[in-house]
Amino acid sequence: MSTIERSIDVHVPVRTAYDQWTQFETFPQFMEGVESIQQTDDLHTHWRTNIAGVKREFDAEITEQRPDERVAWKSTSGEKQAGVVTFHRLDDENTRIMLQLDFHPEGAVEKAGDALGLVSHRVKGDLERFKTFIEERGGPTGAWRGEKDAPPQKGAPAHYSPRTEEDPSAIAHGVPPTTNLTREEAQRAHDEGRPATPPVI
Repeated sequence: MSTIERSIDVHVPVRTAYDQWTQFETFPQFMEGVESIQQTDDLHTHWRTNIAGVKREFDAEITEQRPDERVAWKSTSGEKQAGVVTFHRLDDENTRIMLQLDFHPEGAVEKAGDALGLVSHRVKGDLERFKTFIEERGGPTGAWRGEKDAPPQKGAPAHYSPRTEEDPSAIAHGVPPTTNLTREEAQRAHDEGRPATPPVI
């Protein structure tokens, strides 16, 4: 697998940036090589792409979604890829978007493009076009505010997903975003040498 990490600052509130990102069917308007995306239900999409003459179709599933924080996905058929995009409030009018994409280049054309950094360059361009798209509009074309919890970590109870919202870089790199403890409770646990995790109910 190859991994690409990119970020960009956009001059819109975090809610506006997040809401627009949930409108997957608009992605072809700013993502190079994406011909169409059909949202089949709240958590599933069907993609058609044409990159350097290589046409592909694949299905993807949203594996985690937290309003104004993050959206994670993985392909379920066709092209092998997974990713996460996180949204970080800089102030009332500015947001940092961080994107991590893991993909498996197939065939000589895709492997050569990956080796030359063409995929990374394309992702950078996609983020820049998203910035132009949302800043020029000033508001989202729509929104979906539903939530989807990440699958539980290995060994963790099924009803609990540990998170760490205090570390934006950890979130962007796929660490499931904090515990439900307050900052004071977490500090007290640290001072007493206890793990900063909520009680299992």
